[in-house]
Amino acid sequence: MDAYPRAISQFGLAAMEANAGRASSTTPPACEQWLRRPAHRTVVRLWVPATAIFWILSPFPLLLAPLAYFAPPAFRPANPYAAVLAIGRLLISLGGTVVDVDTPDCLVRIRLF
Repeated sequence: MDAYPRAISQFGLAAMEANAGRASSTTPPACEQWLRRPAHRTVVRLWVPATAIFWILSPFPLLLAPLAYFAPPAFRPANPYAAVLAIGRLLISLGGTVVDVDTPDCLVRIRLF
């Protein structure tokens, strides 16, 4: 308990003392059921070619950029083409990103390339 702050160690000891006095039951508490891993855990791995999709779809925002001049002045960028290119650079830089979604029942790994 030396690695934790003093307050956490006191709360941990209080929780252990409270559980020690309780008679053991056959079913664990709900929080322990949630934290326990299931017998079979589903693993899903997805590979998304995001960079290729963005390159293929890139002409469309450039063709639609003049429509930004119809937007109200508060929402209109100073240069719509510069805004389109900046957003394009941001989306292209997402290549190589790995997103992990971890739940007790399933692990989902999405890899953008």
